[in-house]
Amino acid sequence: MIREKVKNLWKLCFDDSKEFIEMYFRLRYNNDVNIAIESGEEVIAALQMLPYPMTFCGGEINTAYISGACTHPDYRNRGVMHELLSQAFTRMLRNNVAVSTLIPAEPWLFSYYARKGYAAVFNYNSITFVSPAAPLAKGVYTLKAVHEYKADVYEYLNRKLRERPCCIQHTEKDFQVILSDLRLSRGTVFVLSRGGTITALAIAYPASESQWYIGEIVSDTSETGSLLLQRICTKLKVPSVEVLTPPADRESGKHLGMARIINAKAVLQLYAAAHPEQELNIQLTDEQVSANNGYYYLNNGMCMNSAKRLPGSHLALTIGELTEKVFSSSVPYMSLMLN
Repeated sequence: MIREKVKNLWKLCFDDSKEFIEMYFRLRYNNDVNIAIESGEEVIAALQMLPYPMTFCGGEINTAYISGACTHPDYRNRGVMHELLSQAFTRMLRNNVAVSTLIPAEPWLFSYYARKGYAAVFNYNSITFVSPAAPLAKGVYTLKAVHEYKADVYEYLNRKLRERPCCIQHTEKDFQVILSDLRLSRGTVFVLSRGGTITALAIAYPASESQWYIGEIVSDTSETGSLLLQRICTKLKVPSVEVLTPPADRESGKHLGMARIINAKAVLQLYAAAHPEQELNIQLTDEQVSANNGYYYLNNGMCMNSAKRLPGSHLALTIGELTEKVFSSSVPYMSLMLN
């Protein structure tokens, strides 16, 4: 069975706990999102394309997050992963995926994936929140740790994430997987409420017994966000927490994840509609997805493409350069809530 073969390869390639692997293959894996290369009876490379919606240019697009990309040690450095990604891109295009995303497991992989058309567009800021000695607010707010799915908690998180104009989103099912993962890692969803209404939410993970980090935080105001962090520090009996947040601007922060345009026409049409003032003639080259090769003309909020070059000067771009250019007009964000 292909599932068991892929699971065995995962165990060989990744240092994950048995509990996490079982959770992943129970809740995340299915044959529809998996793609693999076999040699004889053995799976020698595999990856999963996990679907996530994403807010983008005033609309929403389908993305595929690359998870579990691995090659058997005996078959590495033979171009197997290159072939696997090419097959994955073809399937994504067929399934109306506009953009592929991923988080490189090692720093050197940023350059590897850049050669496959990805660009490092997702950054994050890391700040240390030191809990003030004095309470930031009186006891009209209630802190609650959430370990099981609750509709109002998901609805609040979903609403706040959708306020971010260029952000990987999470479905109800995704949130249930996040909760399962948190139970394994001893993490917690904390919510701050006033009068029964949620005003802030944070997802906390333990780095050690005395160190915690906040992988995601959303709040109605900066004040309720700070109050939530203070209450979390008090609850966990720690003086401070490390908080991961969206960067202040496109150029700041540390690299977290990468994106790659899969359907250039669909992405450029949304981009053109969001930037009607831009006029661009683009000559696009994509070595992996040949359907993207050609000429694109952006004018008055519309995008036209052609296999033949029209008169005029053109901006020559690779698919990676186009991805960088398209996302440079916003502050893209993905959290660590991806599995």
